[in-house]
Amino acid sequence: MAVVRDRRQLNLRLPLPELSERRPRFTLPLPPTTNSSAAAATDLEKLQVLGHGNGGTVYKVRQKRSGVAYALKVVHGDSDPTVRRQIFREMEILRRTDSPYIVHCHGILDESCGDIAILMEYMDAGTLDSLLKTNGTLSETSLSNIARQVLNGLTYLHTHKIIHRDIKPSNLLVNHNMEVKISDFGVSKIMYRTLDPCNSYVGTCAYMSPERFDPDSHGGNYNGYAGDIWSLGLTMLELYMGHFPLMPPGQRPDWATLMCAICFGEPPSLPEGVSEEFRSFIECCLQKDSTKRWTASQLLSHPFVCSDAKSQK
Repeated sequence: MAVVRDRRQLNLRLPLPELSERRPRFTLPLPPTTNSSAAAATDLEKLQVLGHGNGGTVYKVRQKRSGVAYALKVVHGDSDPTVRRQIFREMEILRRTDSPYIVHCHGILDESCGDIAILMEYMDAGTLDSLLKTNGTLSETSLSNIARQVLNGLTYLHTHKIIHRDIKPSNLLVNHNMEVKISDFGVSKIMYRTLDPCNSYVGTCAYMSPERFDPDSHGGNYNGYAGDIWSLGLTMLELYMGHFPLMPPGQRPDWATLMCAICFGEPPSLPEGVSEEFRSFIECCLQKDSTKRWTASQLLSHPFVCSDAKSQK
């Protein structure tokens, strides 16, 4: 994602930190149907910048009346048209979703100046990617809990014919209670809105399934639902190993290297010492033949996930 270096004051009156030490605010009306305590018009103050990218900025903000923290994603009006299309796609999907495993959208502001702001719930532990960098690796018990939550989210999306197409650690948000939620729907797709078989080359190539990289060799009928499962398998493997599983630690592969590893290499395997349940779970996700991959709903009944659910009870 490109870093935003524009230091102009945003039309939403949320200047970047270098421009002002004051904490600006703006009023964002929320949908009357929301169950949030911020259902009325809301005064927000900016606390910090959480990240930049794709022509926009993500802020941590706080509602002054209640003290509740939110994440505010602001996209500039002069952003690249592709970025604009992605943010509108994300807005459409967030309006449609209502699941404890999907990041919650509290409101959307599309100003006449062209800037767009999406107010979302704030996940105070960041992403699974940042958690991995802090902890190094995660235990099987933690991964079982994470897998169960992500699978619940994917089952919800897939049931509603929504394909995410970019499942990876940095798109999975987490809070201090280890609640995990799927986010970032910029390249996602609602399948019943079009006859397109969803074979476009979008997302993060490192987490793409073989049939997305090379449809001629791995079957031209790309199944986006199965593609999400491949990405989940790589994500779980990365969280366990502490690095991207298809490459040695610290190596940043180029497109050609990734394609060879994903399409022509053997599926990545777990090291010695892991449980048979976890090994089986990864194998069910990383089948090169997409028709042999388990679905999200099937994986929810896998022993690796069910064992954690029983221990939680």
